[in-house]
Amino acid sequence: MSGVSGSILYLDGVSVSFDGFRALNNLSLVLAPGEMRAVIGPNGAGKTTMMDVITGKTRPDSGAVIFRTDTDLTRLDEPAIAALGIGRKFQKPTVFEPLGVHENLLLALAGNRAPRHALFARESAAERMRVEELLDIIRLVEHRHRRAGDLSHGQKQWLEIGMLLAQEPDLLLVDEPVAGMTDAETAETARLLRDINRSKSVVVVEHDMDFVRALDVKVTVLHEGSVLAEGSIDHVSNDPRVVEVYLGR
Repeated sequence: MSGVSGSILYLDGVSVSFDGFRALNNLSLVLAPGEMRAVIGPNGAGKTTMMDVITGKTRPDSGAVIFRTDTDLTRLDEPAIAALGIGRKFQKPTVFEPLGVHENLLLALAGNRAPRHALFARESAAERMRVEELLDIIRLVEHRHRRAGDLSHGQKQWLEIGMLLAQEPDLLLVDEPVAGMTDAETAETARLLRDINRSKSVVVVEHDMDFVRALDVKVTVLHEGSVLAEGSIDHVSNDPRVVEVYLGR
């Protein structure tokens, strides 16, 4: 596998076993700075375990996991990895539902803010400006005063992406962002992630092939914990092995 230099994320020969089951099997993947990559594959292919390894939730049995060419993520815990600039969006949105959209973003802004301070201190001009920028990116400008719990499922996903962006990560890991979304929200989410990708590196794990096509990025197909195929959506969609194990047509 070509070297770690010039990558923002480098996985080489990563294996993870749980009770004899090999969740990752000699997995290798290289993400360039500023790249967005879609990761697809059948259930049990290792997609979630890969995210867990990158974020420090799971330690690999073997292999290298390197961030920004020189930081070995396998030696760090989850908070240290998050502090380095890796943000993860889980499938189910976790927003503070009783609070407004604006307050959710304010709470998430980078820095170690105690919730009480964050809500009762006056926000600075810089904070107000950053929240406005985030509202614009996540398509919620008109919903800034709404209670987060009253948003649609898709809007809650966008708010959580905004809360992740508030922490200023360099790399975003996004897990099945469009599950349960309407077609219109799905299309808008593809645009939103492409906007974010102008300034951040992004890894998107997804099942929705129309959404992956809309992202128009390089696709990595996982199967049984390894990379089965890699390339454009058209390239992997026409790979007989991918058709057999995943697309099934």
